[in-house]
Amino acid sequence: MPKFNANLSWLFQDRPFAARFAAAANAGFRGIEILFPYDHPASEIRSLLDANGLEMVLLNAPPGNFSAGDRGLGALSGREHEFRETFGQALDYAAALNCKRIHVMAGLSDAAGSAAARRAYLSNLEYALNQVENSGINILIEPINTRDIPGYFLTTIEQADAVLQELSHPALKIQFDWYHAQIMGGDLARRTEKYFSKTGHYQIAGVPDRAEPDIGEVNYAYLFQLVDSLQYDGWIGCEYRPKNRTEEGLRWLSNT
Repeated sequence: MPKFNANLSWLFQDRPFAARFAAAANAGFRGIEILFPYDHPASEIRSLLDANGLEMVLLNAPPGNFSAGDRGLGALSGREHEFRETFGQALDYAAALNCKRIHVMAGLSDAAGSAAARRAYLSNLEYALNQVENSGINILIEPINTRDIPGYFLTTIEQADAVLQELSHPALKIQFDWYHAQIMGGDLARRTEKYFSKTGHYQIAGVPDRAEPDIGEVNYAYLFQLVDSLQYDGWIGCEYRPKNRTEEGLRWLSNT
């Protein structure tokens, strides 16, 4: 069966940040991901990982001013300088935490600015890829559904694949979140097979409510078996909103 990692920005939210690492380890996780770890010193996170035998699987590059509505800087024309400055922070954290995956969020873009947004997106991704050259770090791009984040620039797996084809770089991969993909077209098994070689990370949540993966319309047991049969050796991130305490909803994990 695949390896599952806990997203500490979503799971174990009844605990302070530092206590979530032990909670994840006690629940059986051996890897974690954090959306934006930058409020905590990398040295503190490194100590928590080491103390609990955890691997840092994934982090997001800084998203801009999240509280003001930013959801990434990748496709924001006119803010390329800010992207480059803040991407350096992501690289520093990735190096300190031995994290091999950085998700670059595309951000919001209105239809009128889509051509400029695409140019900015490709330019920023090229810059990020140049920065991680020969480091073993993958740059990930994730399509996000239009219901959770209206106006997000990248919304489908097919759009992400078009970006990969245009840039043609081995370190650029798709972050394939089955929750978002189900909302944006479904056909998960066939799309998983089609884009498997271009996928660097999977994520899960129940559809439609983004609760535990055993609640809702997606047959995750089938998808887990599918990626197993395709010999996937990476991680699957648990990025969902527990109905109650995280531990109470982990039956799906023990039954996997």
